[in-house]
Amino acid sequence: MTVINIGTRKSKLAMWQTNTVASFLEKAGMQTRISSMETIGDKVLNTSIAKIGSKGVFTEELEEQLASGATDIAVHSAKDMQSVLPEGFELIAFTEREKVNDVLVSRDKTIDVDDTTRKLKIGTSSVRRVALLRHFYPHVEAVEMRGNLQTRIKKMEDGACDALMLAYAGVKRMEYEDMIVKVFSETEFVPPVGQGCIAIEAATSLAPEKRQQIRDCLNNTESEACLVAERAYLKQLEGGCSIPAFGLAKLEGDVLTLQVGLVSLDGQTMLRRELQGTVAESEQLGIKGGTEILESGGREMLAEIRREQG
Repeated sequence: MTVINIGTRKSKLAMWQTNTVASFLEKAGMQTRISSMETIGDKVLNTSIAKIGSKGVFTEELEEQLASGATDIAVHSAKDMQSVLPEGFELIAFTEREKVNDVLVSRDKTIDVDDTTRKLKIGTSSVRRVALLRHFYPHVEAVEMRGNLQTRIKKMEDGACDALMLAYAGVKRMEYEDMIVKVFSETEFVPPVGQGCIAIEAATSLAPEKRQQIRDCLNNTESEACLVAERAYLKQLEGGCSIPAFGLAKLEGDVLTLQVGLVSLDGQTMLRRELQGTVAESEQLGIKGGTEILESGGREMLAEIRREQG
């Protein structure tokens, strides 16, 4: 029997994702072993991700295990993956995607983000969410909030903020859906590249037969087409999770629609594009979207964002 060694972060959400992946592999007749660890992004909680550096914050230690052969695959939230992987690594599968929306979570059911008379503090660790809140809800105060979902909820309950802005996928997987007070429209709060999808990473040295077995079992072709387009867009911007970029692809038949954009840190300026193409053109679609954003003021905006982030 083929044995698949899986690397993962230790958080409850990461373990949920990994156990889900392991169950698919086992149903396909493979045996699994899970190795969990903390990454620098899990350990350093008093510094923003942008300041730690967005490349490999949640992946570097897991990639060391892949490179050494200690693990065959690493399970990631696709939105945490840098747009360019280090040499010797590749994403070999993308799972079926969960609902992609951002949501507002609170114990206080009276919270209304549209109420401009009420001072609200919303906790988030996302540069994109902060910028979009400043754009659409300038009366709201965004508060830096790092840590896993349970840690953030505890901080909120202790008074650090009134509500948390999170990905629906994580909230559902951790069974906190009853705390959702608002689901943001995906056309207004366009999600980050990869949100709602689990990505499977491997070293390029992984045996081809094992790679194919894993891919055949886990890869969702619709998710892959969408993620290839979204990730090509982010790569064109040379961006990771420390820039306020967004990108969402949807597939209907063979028509792939890609919404992409970039917003300034103060929320004042937003650049957006929508493109359409075929599945075969998914990577080119992402590259084209990135080029159009860069050429319509995005290059200067990114330079300013990087200056402000120091």
